[in-house]
Amino acid sequence: MIRNRPVAAVALLLSALTVLLAVLLLGNARGVGLLAGYAGAWALFAAAVVVLRRVPGRSVVPLLLAGAIAVTATGLTAAPSTSTDSYRYAWDGRVQASGASPYDHAPDDPALVELRDEWLFPDAAACARSEADLAPLDDGLCTRINRPTVHTIYPPAAEVWFLLVHAVSPDGVRHKALQTAAALLALAVTGLLVVITRRRGDPRRAALWAWCPAVPVEAVNNAHVDILAVLLSVAALAVVARHRVTGGVLLGLAVATKMLPALLVPGALSGARRPRAVLTVLLPAVTTVGALYLPYVLLSRESVLGYLSGYAREEGYDEAGASGRYALLRLVLPDAWAVPAVVLVMTAVALTVWRRGDPERPWSGALVTTGTAFLLLTPGYSWYALLLVALVALDGRWEWLGVTLAGATAYLAAPLTGQGAATTAYGIAAAAVCAGWWTRRRPDGADPDPARPRPRPRPRPRPRDEPAIHTTETRHHA
Repeated sequence: MIRNRPVAAVALLLSALTVLLAVLLLGNARGVGLLAGYAGAWALFAAAVVVLRRVPGRSVVPLLLAGAIAVTATGLTAAPSTSTDSYRYAWDGRVQASGASPYDHAPDDPALVELRDEWLFPDAAACARSEADLAPLDDGLCTRINRPTVHTIYPPAAEVWFLLVHAVSPDGVRHKALQTAAALLALAVTGLLVVITRRRGDPRRAALWAWCPAVPVEAVNNAHVDILAVLLSVAALAVVARHRVTGGVLLGLAVATKMLPALLVPGALSGARRPRAVLTVLLPAVTTVGALYLPYVLLSRESVLGYLSGYAREEGYDEAGASGRYALLRLVLPDAWAVPAVVLVMTAVALTVWRRGDPERPWSGALVTTGTAFLLLTPGYSWYALLLVALVALDGRWEWLGVTLAGATAYLAAPLTGQGAATTAYGIAAAAVCAGWWTRRRPDGADPDPARPRPRPRPRPRPRDEPAIHTTETRHHA
């Protein structure tokens, strides 16, 4: 009975987490209510991970997988709640199925008017209600697709994914197609993490991904294509130490899905000091990216980079003083120094990871480079950190999850309270990372990983000259 108490406690916490996430999504929570509910979900998630340490080994994997299915499924309970990116995905898939290139036509292009339907392009009555997720068009109508006047920004592997989901989806399924596909990918990541962490001793760390609230909200409900990049990235890091060419190909696929996995390159090259070892990873990666871009280059009249440069300007990555980017650096440096400082620091971190990283744990260096980039750039979109969550699950350095929370704060709280909330959140995350690094250097060698089971204390050996303790109770009377 005592041994089952941790299992029951974890099950209860996961049930509460599942209910809370479902209520938030079904209720279409906004503003302070969404922030409070999301914070509560993270608190339940943290408690479940901590209690998991007490669960007996034979019960860990079944409990972990059952929780993953329940938590992931909450993302399917409602239409996309905090992002409209998946509507662009659906449109890009539809455009490609018609034989056109998504890099040649913006959604408002009259040449593609025959592809419009009432879901992505509502009627005048719906447009008159001025709903928050509707973007106006020049003809007085509207669309659910954000930035309808610009070309797509997504790389070719992402576009292939959009086309594939469109091709296998029944008519009229709408947002459920991309959400269901994303849920399957999220569960695939969980399965892969369980396999990797189990081979290395204990699968409990996989819970840091499987039960994380960011997964059902950003990967499933909002169906961000980042989930495909995460799966490919985890697979690449899992095999690159033994099969460099395969790892390079998978890394190239990840980069061709979302540019962010390019930050994993130094980690993938950890300890590879010989030029041949480096090229065995880099050449397949570059070749894969080029091979995926080539068909779109040949079929498109416009640039296949789409709105990438415009997005960088819009988000303030080219001019530090224009937005909330580089927020921590701008606290101590002039705005004009922010970009050079990022280049300098990231170069130093990448070289250190490459030269001194552990080739048997490439995800450890990848976590450092990716997490450092987040702290320096302070991005305003929470789904970018899905990759970081997976790396945390691989490496067990849970303190980096604070960066994920900071990204969510920047996305959800900044519109309500201004950029100060995002800066504060990233500052707290940076302090947590530094504290975690210092804690792991303690002389006592204690391991602060909440997903690692606590070792049972060994009984103190009895010296030979110490008398045995008899079980019979001896009573002394005054």
